Amino acid sequence: MGFLQNIFIIYLIGINLITFIVFGIDKRKAVKHRYRIPEKNLFGLAIVGGSVGALLGMYVWRHKTRVWYFVVCIPAILILQITAIFYLLEIF
Repeated sequence: MGFLQNIFIIYLIGINLITFIVFGIDKRKAVKHRYRIPEKNLFGLAIVGGSVGALLGMYVWRHKTRVWYFVVCIPAILILQITAIFYLLEIF
């Protein structure tokens, strides 16, 4: 593997870990009736590569699993990202 691939893998691991933790923090805030993390931030983390962390966070923390646009869009983002990665791998 090349240097850029290693950086990309490290980035994906980091952003997914951060996203998973942020979903957990938001769930904790929801339970304690505290100021919440905006949904656009949760989606933003998924879009920039944290879709696996978002999906895991949804089901591990049982957070946003009743909000239809999270249930539909987070897996859709993940599918698009996987498709993009496979497409890019074929090009290079």
